[in-house]
Amino acid sequence: MTLPTSIDDVQTLLSRQDYVCGRPLATVAFLALTLGRPLFLEGEAGTGKTEIAKALAAALGRRLIRLQCYEGLDAASAVYEWNFAAQMVALRRAEATGEAPPVLFSDDFLIARPLLEAMRPQPGGAPVLLIDEIDRTDAPFEAFLLEALSDFQITIPETGPVTAPEPPIVILTSNRTREVHDALKRRCLYHWVDYPSHDREMEILAARAPEASERLSREVVAFVQALRTEDLFKKPGVAETIDWAKCLLALDMIDLSPEVIADTLGALLKYQDDIQKLQGSEAKRILDEVRAELA
Repeated sequence: MTLPTSIDDVQTLLSRQDYVCGRPLATVAFLALTLGRPLFLEGEAGTGKTEIAKALAAALGRRLIRLQCYEGLDAASAVYEWNFAAQMVALRRAEATGEAPPVLFSDDFLIARPLLEAMRPQPGGAPVLLIDEIDRTDAPFEAFLLEALSDFQITIPETGPVTAPEPPIVILTSNRTREVHDALKRRCLYHWVDYPSHDREMEILAARAPEASERLSREVVAFVQALRTEDLFKKPGVAETIDWAKCLLALDMIDLSPEVIADTLGALLKYQDDIQKLQGSEAKRILDEVRAELA
């Protein structure tokens, strides 16, 4: 599928994948696609940064290649490695049969990892390369990424550079557990993905949990929005809103009650200290305030 030609096209494409996208995010996504620039999305966990890469890949009919970052990630895990076991087998076979020794550093023995795979031609067009949670890596890996994101090229010492015939669509995400170096950010278009407004979160819930009644959806969204104003270690994101609504639907709930909130807090909050704060009368207080506002 061809790339979208307007901001409205981006919103339409994403909405077909049940991804509700505001105009600011749609604008920067359109510019990234049009200019061939990586898109750097930063924000709290659970605000939909990873999902936009999945939605774009599905909407454009492109392959999604995901590099999940973690502390200590290196080139061998992110780019390539040599299949030493296969190399040894090939050498021994050649010795046993008297054949010419194989070329050990060739594609026959190369195991491509996400970054190298994204530089190769793909059916349907250039893939969507998701570099997820880049803030979990360290400075040396960021420096390594500079070549890949500047020239869409990766150098394999044994065989030479590999340049993408068509640059991949690159999306980097960060939960801001640490600051990412300016040199990497300068190569990208930047957007902060914030918690959605009440109306936007209602749209998202309608797209992702359409079985929920309007009454339940309004109470769920209003309660989650109220929780984000509380002093919590980890505020619930949109992903938690959707999960909680689906849990309530599985329990055949038509509205909220302090009892069902207490029973299902594990779908909404992920730290015991936060859950304890909502036990007892605290959940009832927030629910009463929410219902008063909705009324």
